[in-house]
Amino acid sequence: MDNVDRELIALLRDNARTPVLTLAKKLKVARATVQNRITKLEEQGIIIGYTVRLRSDALDQGVRAITSIGISGHHAAEVKHSLRGHPNVVAIHTTNGRWDLMAELRADTLEAFDRALNTIRSIPHIENTETSILLSTIKM
Repeated sequence: MDNVDRELIALLRDNARTPVLTLAKKLKVARATVQNRITKLEEQGIIIGYTVRLRSDALDQGVRAITSIGISGHHAAEVKHSLRGHPNVVAIHTTNGRWDLMAELRADTLEAFDRALNTIRSIPHIENTETSILLSTIKM
């Protein structure tokens, strides 16, 4: 992967629906070059899909939090697999340091959040958690 691929990925992360011609102009390369690079990145499994980003209030999920997760033994893959299917888990991040994973959570109400957190805490091999509810977000 070279700098053009990295710049292309950055542009697609910002808006995956940007027309190929627009991407080509921004990258100062031919349209066919962009199309070929996108195809190559998909075939190599570097780009594995495209998604929708929503405003934080679009789904009206009022409670947002970050949960730090400690895992016993070498069971991170199993825990990630269990979290991946949970409806309140927005994203999972691996980390270094004290915690093994960070999970971004969302729920409509505090009661729903409490239930979701209890369900997550009961996943086998989750040893301990620490949760911080997000009060506000500052746009950068």
